[in-house]
Amino acid sequence: MVRTRPIMTKARLDGLYLLLLGSLVLVLMGTVLASTSSVEMVDFKGVYYDTRCLLQHTDPYIPGEPLRLYLAEGGRLPQSDGPQQVLMLDIYPPTTSIFVAPFAMLPWESARMLWMFLSLGSLIFAAFLMWNLGANYTPEISGLLIGFMLANSELVLVVGNMAGIAIGLCVVAVWCFLRGRFVPAGILCLAISLAVKPHDAGFVWLYFLLAGGIYRKRALQTLLVTAVLGLATILWVTPIAPHWMQELHSNIIVNQLPGGLNDPAAASMGWHGLVMITSLQTAISYFRDDPRIYNLVSYLVCGVLLLAWGVRSLRSRFSQRGAWLALAAVVPLTLLVIYHRAYDARLLLLTVPACAMLWAEGGRIGRLALLVNTAGFVLTGDISWIAVLGLMGRLLPASSALSAQMMIAMQVFSGPLILLLMGIFYLWIYVKRDPDGVAPPVPAESEEAPLALASL
Repeated sequence: MVRTRPIMTKARLDGLYLLLLGSLVLVLMGTVLASTSSVEMVDFKGVYYDTRCLLQHTDPYIPGEPLRLYLAEGGRLPQSDGPQQVLMLDIYPPTTSIFVAPFAMLPWESARMLWMFLSLGSLIFAAFLMWNLGANYTPEISGLLIGFMLANSELVLVVGNMAGIAIGLCVVAVWCFLRGRFVPAGILCLAISLAVKPHDAGFVWLYFLLAGGIYRKRALQTLLVTAVLGLATILWVTPIAPHWMQELHSNIIVNQLPGGLNDPAAASMGWHGLVMITSLQTAISYFRDDPRIYNLVSYLVCGVLLLAWGVRSLRSRFSQRGAWLALAAVVPLTLLVIYHRAYDARLLLLTVPACAMLWAEGGRIGRLALLVNTAGFVLTGDISWIAVLGLMGRLLPASSALSAQMMIAMQVFSGPLILLLMGIFYLWIYVKRDPDGVAPPVPAESEEAPLALASL
């Protein structure tokens, strides 16, 4: 079958310009804020010094060891508790270190710049691929949504979190699998994403496993590559840190203690403003600050929704339409079920093709899809979220105790509830409407194809 290039219409050009505008805002504002923020690259600093500990044959999972090395190499003690705790406690799986190791071999300044470029490149390239697919339905809406998301993704660069790279690689893998092109690269991308951020890429991988056919084969191949990476990491880390599993578990528990960095309750030192926790536990803890309660309720609510999604995915005949609806349904639930922060919401890129597809069909469902996606992008975006909080601060009397409670409620509820609404909306369409349509040809085993950019 000969592939033809889509005609570059005015609509596609307009959509591409919106995407490029969002990319430009991200590059300019992200790099400026990353170099001036008081928490500059704090998350990358954590994994960088965790990995340097391993390279120097010291156990990074011992509390305080990464901070000791950071100070020994000339770092200044952070003034706030949050950044100190990031450097005190290693809460990342060892597979993160095998990916970070090439950066940790470099001096800090060189590693920081390369990490920033890689984060920018992976996120923007992934955004382009999603626009490329959404443009087949409605290029302007796709460009508007994705450009807006990119323009509101500065936090990924400011804190240097792994999310930018892991999510970018995950989205690239989805494109490769569903287009049947560059599949080996897609398998490697998804394997790395699973290895460094399994709670971001896990349900995306699960969809391909449930989809059956050649997609199940891709999922199993990805799992094999991930297992190889994991085995190599264990062989490297275990002689240096023989008790890393127990120490890692202990560090995670400490971070989630009341008032800790990753405590979902309102008293967390991890801030519920700009870098809010998006998991459903945050909203439920507002009513009952008891982990036994908010974890149980969150798992029950998300578990029921994920079970319905899994059954539908397992029983459905594969189609491109069904795939986009399935991914649009599971991505918001991914961000709800366990610990995630606002920067992990860049995974919502995977909802854009489904939104564009429903908008192109017209009618009330299409308008609702655009409304839900727009609200989700606004309430999980960086600049837009600051604007929302600022507007609320102006509307509410500064001296009122009720106003203070309303501001806290706004910060605690907005992210989790809009994600829950997105998940339910797309799951309803996925389960109740017929997403199967006419199944497309199964991608050929050969991955030889023109470059992705040629599909413009």
